[in-house]
Amino acid sequence: MFRGGYMSFVKRSLGLLTLSLSVLLVSETDPRGAFKAQVPVQSSAANAGETTQAKIARALSAGPPNVSKSARVIDTDAQGKTIVLREGSNGFTCMPGNPTVIGDPPMCADAASMQWARDFKAHKPKPTNKVPGITYMLAGATQRSDTDPFDTTSPPIQVGPHWMIMWPFDPKATGLPVTHRETGAYIMWPGSPYAHVHVMGRP
Repeated sequence: MFRGGYMSFVKRSLGLLTLSLSVLLVSETDPRGAFKAQVPVQSSAANAGETTQAKIARALSAGPPNVSKSARVIDTDAQGKTIVLREGSNGFTCMPGNPTVIGDPPMCADAASMQWARDFKAHKPKPTNKVPGITYMLAGATQRSDTDPFDTTSPPIQVGPHWMIMWPFDPKATGLPVTHRETGAYIMWPGSPYAHVHVMGRP
């Protein structure tokens, strides 16, 4: 996607989030059923016997059709080496994830989001992407915590289809809520350098 079109998309998305705030603030919350998928830098191999086409199909299920149809698809082997399952042309990368691993869902992410994820995995003080990233997890996911980015011990929770804007949003500046909601948008991991806007449902 061209940068100008990308930034316009982000601006439109933020505008919609702002306009929807009055609706979002009256949505019911359920902290015990908080949903969110931690973003891995790339997927891990789900099953050595799984076909390439099955992995590609699962990866593409994470993004909207207009994104996934031209996205690059990658996976990792047992040694952690990246494997390209299909080349792409629109700047997005989709990954099949591993259904047996918590926090490793199918996902589609643009270059800025991939940088965000690499920084997150490396525990850098803050993300280094210079523009907002877009990440799709429309096939659902699992997650440990809705508030702690690096929680690895809490019981797994299920998450429904969602997408994210990977940028350090400030709750006070945006007015967006910080508690989980099953519909609408809120700021995920508030107070941490990896806070970002989490939008439940499909775009």
